[in-house]
Amino acid sequence: MNNNTRKTILSGMRPTGKLHLGHWTGALENWVALQESYNNYHLVADYHALTTNLDTSELYQNTIDMVIDWLAAGIDPERSPVFRQSQVKEHTELHLIFSMLITKARLERNPSVKDQVRDLNIENIIYGHLGYPVLQAADILLYRGDLVPVGEDQLSHVEITREIARRFNTAWGDVFPEPQPKLTKFARLPGLDGKDRKMSKSMNNTILMSDDEDTVMQKLRKAPTDVEKVRRNDPGRPDVCLVFTYHEKFNPADIPEIREGCESGALGCVDCKKRCATAVNTFLAPHIERRRKYEEHPTLVDDILRDGEDRARETAAETMTAVRNAMKLG
Repeated sequence: MNNNTRKTILSGMRPTGKLHLGHWTGALENWVALQESYNNYHLVADYHALTTNLDTSELYQNTIDMVIDWLAAGIDPERSPVFRQSQVKEHTELHLIFSMLITKARLERNPSVKDQVRDLNIENIIYGHLGYPVLQAADILLYRGDLVPVGEDQLSHVEITREIARRFNTAWGDVFPEPQPKLTKFARLPGLDGKDRKMSKSMNNTILMSDDEDTVMQKLRKAPTDVEKVRRNDPGRPDVCLVFTYHEKFNPADIPEIREGCESGALGCVDCKKRCATAVNTFLAPHIERRRKYEEHPTLVDDILRDGEDRARETAAETMTAVRNAMKLG
C-alpha cells in the first residue's frame, strides 16, 4: 500500500519507565498491528508526565526504558517515527490555540481526570492536569490523526479531541479531521491485586514486560483467585477468577481444559497459577531477548529519538502553517 493513501494515527504514553502487560493489552499490541495499514506517529508524552509529577530527574531514563519496550514489542521506527513531545515546539503552540475552544466546565466533566485524581489521591488539580485533554488534542491533530488507538479509559479524551476539531473547523475552516478511537479487543487487563482495576505501577499490581521468569512466578503465586474455591477439589468459577483472565489472554489454547478442570475441582489454584506463569513467560521471552539489544547499546535509542523528532517537526510545521493561514495569522 502506498503510504500517501494511508490514514494516520497518533498514539503515545507518558514516560513512566518500563512497561507492564496492561500496556501491551491496552495499547501496544494494537500499535504494532496497525503499522501494517496506517502511517503511525508514536509520542513520548513527557509534558503530560508533569501533570502528576514535577520531578523531572528521572524523566529521560524513564523515556529510554519505555521506548526500549516499544521497540522490543515490535514498533518499527523507520516506518513509525518515535519522538518526545517536548522536542517539537508546535505541540505547545497548538495547545494554546485549542485552549480557547473549550470551557472549564467541559473539562471538569471529563471522567478520566476524575478517575486519575481518585487513584492518585490528588487533592488540588493543577491547571495543566485539567487541561490534559486539550494538550492531547493538539498532539493528535498536529499530525492530522484519523485514528487514535486507545484503551477504554481514554475514550473521553478522544471525544474532546473531536469536539475541538469541530470547533476549530467551524470557526476558521476545515483543517483537521475528526479522529476515531480504535479500541483493542482486550483493552483492559486487571491488576494482580484482584480489586477490579487495571494494572498500574502506582498500585503495585503489575507484571512488567521485562520481568524474568522467577519474578512472574512469584507475582502470580500471590494473585487472588475465586474466594469460594478454598481447597483443590472444590469446584471453581473461572469467570470470576483473576488468573483465568490472564489465561484467556496469554494461554487461549488451553482455555477449555482449564475451565473444565477448574469447574470440576480437578485443577487446583496452585497448579493453575503455575500454568499461567509458564504461558506468560513464554509470551515474554522473545520480548526480553529483543530488549537486551537496546539495553546493551543505549545510543541506538538516542539515534531513533533524534530521527523521529526531525520527522515529526517536519509534519508539525506543515500543520501549523495550515492553521495560521486558516486563522489569517500568517
